[in-house]
Amino acid sequence: MINDFELPTAIDVSSVVGLIAIGLFTTQILLGLLLSVGYNPIRKWPRRRVKLFTFHNWLGYIGLATALTHPLILLFSATAGFHLLDIFVPIWSPMQPFENTLGAIALYLVTFVVVTSYLRRLYAHHTWRLLHYSAYAAAAVFFLHGVLADPLLKNQPVDWIDAEKVYVEGCAVAVMGATAMRVNVKLRSEKRKLKRV
Repeated sequence: MINDFELPTAIDVSSVVGLIAIGLFTTQILLGLLLSVGYNPIRKWPRRRVKLFTFHNWLGYIGLATALTHPLILLFSATAGFHLLDIFVPIWSPMQPFENTLGAIALYLVTFVVVTSYLRRLYAHHTWRLLHYSAYAAAAVFFLHGVLADPLLKNQPVDWIDAEKVYVEGCAVAVMGATAMRVNVKLRSEKRKLKRV
């Protein structure tokens, strides 16, 4: 019975790490939306001193490291045939070049968001906020990559109701729903300001 156990391949591990990265980025965006509306965990749930901003930043660093690890694991696969250039410029990668290019673009966008956030003191707050909106572009491309890419690298058609795809789709819906709620809060706040004037 123990002989039937198979170790996961590098492709399997890379797929799971990619799903973890998507979960981290989803959580980070949701936390960022909470921060943007001035959510205070002392006055509201959990009624404790929680450093949401610090947690949000660290999730960004951990998410970036996880997203970078996701394709690097493929270098250890005997069957994938990826080289280092295929990871960073996957347009000519041996498998799924379009889907992998989407993943690389998302990785570059997340890197931009993390680096500009780390250096945010160099920018005016308004400029930094405009730069930070590229996180939504990164999320959209990451979700698209996660849905379109075949996790087993066999170029199979997308199975929209596969558990991994439903997870990615759920993360995308959560971010879209929370973003719509944030926009609604902003519009209501602006209407109240106009009524006061």
